Order: sequence, then C-alpha cells, then structure tokens
Amino acid sequence: MQTHFTEDQLKDPGIQRANEILRACVHCGFCTATCPTYQVLGDELDSPRGRIYQIKDMLENERVPDEKTVLHVDRCLSCLACMTTCPSGVHYMHLVDHAREYIETNYKRPFMDRALRWVLARILPYPTRFRLALLGAKIGRPFAFLMPDARLRAMLEMAPKSIPPVSRNDDPQSFAPDTPKKMRVALMTGCAQKALNTDINDATIRLLRRLGCEVVVAEGAGCCGALTHHMGKAKESHATAAKNIRAWAREMDGEGLDAIVINTSGCGTTVKDYGHMFRNEALAEDAKRVSDIAMDVSEVLMKLDLPEGADKETVVAYHAACSLQHGQQIKTYPKDLLKRAGFTVVEPADSHLCCGSAGTYNLMQPEISGKLKARKVRTLEAKKPDIIAAGNIGCMVQIGSGTEIPIVHTVELLDWATGGPQPAALTEPGKRAPQVPILR
Repeated sequence: MQTHFTEDQLKDPGIQRANEILRACVHCGFCTATCPTYQVLGDELDSPRGRIYQIKDMLENERVPDEKTVLHVDRCLSCLACMTTCPSGVHYMHLVDHAREYIETNYKRPFMDRALRWVLARILPYPTRFRLALLGAKIGRPFAFLMPDARLRAMLEMAPKSIPPVSRNDDPQSFAPDTPKKMRVALMTGCAQKALNTDINDATIRLLRRLGCEVVVAEGAGCCGALTHHMGKAKESHATAAKNIRAWAREMDGEGLDAIVINTSGCGTTVKDYGHMFRNEALAEDAKRVSDIAMDVSEVLMKLDLPEGADKETVVAYHAACSLQHGQQIKTYPKDLLKRAGFTVVEPADSHLCCGSAGTYNLMQPEISGKLKARKVRTLEAKKPDIIAAGNIGCMVQIGSGTEIPIVHTVELLDWATGGPQPAALTEPGKRAPQVPILR
C-alpha cells in the first residue's frame, strides 16, 4: 500500500511503525475470509482491510477521528485471525493498537462511552475492586432487564453465580518443586482471573511443582496491562506493565528465571509484546528480556516430562483462544498435552473464529459478541463433548455462559490427570467441590 507520511510525521516512532505495516499490505483481501466481524456484519469497513484504509486516512491526514472511523475500529475484536491468514505478514496488531491510542488521545467520546470505559479501566485490572464489583453485579443481576443500555445489562449478566474465596497461593512467595528441580519459573497470577477463578493458578502451581519446577510469585507483579492497552490508554497500560517488568527483572537478576509462565493467553500475547511496547523507553532492555522468556503454560509443559496417561474415555472439545492460536501462534501444544494425558480431543468447526469475549469486547459490544458466542457454542456442542477446555479465562466465562457443558482450563485437566483434584466444574450438580489446601 502506498503511503504519504511527511518526514516530520515519520519522526514519531508510532507513525514510523504504522507506515511500515501499511506498506506491507497489498489489498489482497485474504483477511476478510477469517475476520469474525466481517463474517457477522458483511461490511468491508468491518474487515481488517477496511479498517486499515480508515486508519491510514486518519493517521496520514492527522485528522480528528470521526464517529464512523471510531465505530469500525471499536468493533475490531483484536482476535488477530487476520495476521494468521495474511500472506504478506501485515502486523495488524501493532497498527490497530496505535490507532486506538490515537483515538483515545484525539477523540471525545459520548459521555456514557467515557464513563463505561473509565469504570472498566479502574475495576477489571484490580482483583479486590473487581470482586466487589462482581458482588454488586450479582445482587443487581435480577434487575438487569431494567437497564436501558445493553452494555450495562452485559456487565450485570457477567457476574458468576458464586465468587471464589481469595487464594493465598497468589500472594508473593516461592513454591519448592516436588521432584528434582528442572526449572525456576515465575507465574503470572494476573488480575481478573484471580477474582473469577482461583482454581486455575492453584492447578498450575501444583502441576509445575509435580513436574520439577520451582514456582515463584514475584513481589510487585500484577495485571499485564492488556485491558487498558486495548482501550488505547497507553499511559495506564504502560504503568501497569512496567511494574511487571521490574518485578520479573529483579527475579532474573537474583536467583534467575528459566521462564515467565502465563496461563491466560490474552495476557501472554501482551507480555510477549512488552519488548515492542517499551522499545523507546528506559525499560527497553528489561522489557525485551521479559518478553524473551515469557511463555504460555503449554509451552513450558512441552519442555517437561508430562506423564503419559491411560485412556480416560472422556471427550474434550478444545476451544482455541484467539490470543493463543493467532496472537502467539500456539496451535497444537494444548491438544498434544491433553492427548498425552489420556483425553480424547475434538475441535469445533471454524475453530479459528473468535468466541466474542476479547477482553472487554463482550461488555462494550454485546450484540456482536452475543452472535459470536452463539455460533461458537453451537459448534462446540455439535461435537457432543463431556468437557470443554480452553486456555483463557475470558473465553471460559464467555462460552460457559451459553452452555451447560462444563468448561475448564486445560491446565486443570492436566493437573487432574497427573494426581491433582477433580476440577470443581466437573463435580456433580449440588455437590460441594473439594477444598484445595494452600500449597505453601
């Protein structure tokens, strides 16, 4: 694609990167075939190619973003299926992230939009605040139908039936391996996941220890910054990410780390991009060091000797989170691990398409998100599985709200298959889930 940025414009590193990405695009349109919003809406402007044209025009002309451009950029899920499909290697993620930051800086949204985005940015990344918000939403859920704004209804309806107690395993500490030590890893405990489902981190710690890892929860680490980053709130997202970089750099410079383990793939995609996010900042070197050893939990488990399990006679439908299969290009590891543990693994039709969760997308774009969820649930249920497995808490909450089939994190199944407790989601209806003791 031909671009016409001036020399002064290209002095801005963000514009310079946008120019590189735009010039790589050859208008082929392959991306439209795998774009979920184009599949649902059928509008060229809601395809990656259409958004690229709009972003190019906005940035080149340094114009105040108009309502139409903002609408179509906001509708992007950042599922990154277009990047998997693109034959020209267009790095759409960096381009749309820059466009969102530009919009956030130069566009004044309607009051309700600003208010909702402000609330989400100040609640979701903070587990204690999020727990309190979930409690409030749980109380208000019966009255959701009274809400005039579909986004407010979606926020009330996302509240789980029960809010798990705080897990002390998420506190800064170190867990010794149960077997001869093979690796020393830092576990990213995250933010929203700590409020929605504490079993995932607990299972991850048990499994890694069982396979010979010393697991460290670093002092000062927390939210990865993805939620605010994808809202275009660069200052907030970088401040959050910087805390993680400093926390993990201290561990790397101390007793050392072989990996930073991430069990929420949306976070993993962002942490692996820290090197780019901080490329022009003082933390650039440490950010790159962190990105270089950041791994999805499935990548780490492939390096360890996961025991081969007997046939479980259990059919698991594997949902491939977009941030894992497209953002990190990890496609087979979770399935390989589940099969090795003894599960029969099936995949739904159109497994490359998003479930509609996408961070805060299901809250800010509930109508489109609902259509994507319904399609994803249909294709999963068509496989008649006993269990649905996924590697991202957002996908688990989204899909779980539309089906009676139990959904669990992949690592919970692997923990169970190697000696851990049965995942709480698989216990009989009405039966209390087994209490898992503190692992300290």
